[in-house]
Amino acid sequence: MSAQAPATSETSLQKEWWLWAVTVLRHPRPVFRAMRDDSDEVASARQEPVIALVFLAGIAAVLSFSATSREFLDDPAVDGALVPVLAFLGGGMYGFAGYWIGGAALYLGIRGAKGEGSYRSARHILAYSLAPLALALVVVWPLQIAVFGDDNFRSGGSDEGAGYWAFTGLALVFLAWSLAVLAIGVREVHGWTIIRAIGSFALAVLALLGLGVAALLVGG
Repeated sequence: MSAQAPATSETSLQKEWWLWAVTVLRHPRPVFRAMRDDSDEVASARQEPVIALVFLAGIAAVLSFSATSREFLDDPAVDGALVPVLAFLGGGMYGFAGYWIGGAALYLGIRGAKGEGSYRSARHILAYSLAPLALALVVVWPLQIAVFGDDNFRSGGSDEGAGYWAFTGLALVFLAWSLAVLAIGVREVHGWTIIRAIGSFALAVLALLGLGVAALLVGG
């Protein structure tokens, strides 16, 4: 009986954090307050929801904001059936690059604002704040596909002009929602004022720019 207790507890924690991944859309504050517990056991229970949120948000970002996705079908060798595969692969790469690099920038911003916490904690705050952007994938894109079909993925299609900007604007609303949740997350996890949380954002942006410059110098 006692041997089953840890497994039961771990399963319960995992279910709880899956529920938090949905709850964060409506009630982010208690979710991020719960994230103050960064113990290995609790952080491990967050891993699967974190991966799911990062993947879904990455796919949404690629489809909504990448010029490449609008040219998938310009190549005659690319069949329409390959679009979900390309979106999945591209979303995974973009999502996890953003997760690790953006998480590092957020961690540096938090430390620069005299905050405590681990790099892992910063990554998990970022991942849960992506829930609105992940939601855009299942709210915006089914509608966009219904309206424009394959033209979403080729140049000069029916999605050009006002239709494109309408859906892009809608995607930007979800992105802004994610940024607002991120601000709430930093504030709640660290018990800060909103001004201090925004200050850590500014430092995170500077850190991100610094990481970009360093990458260019290394690449050059």
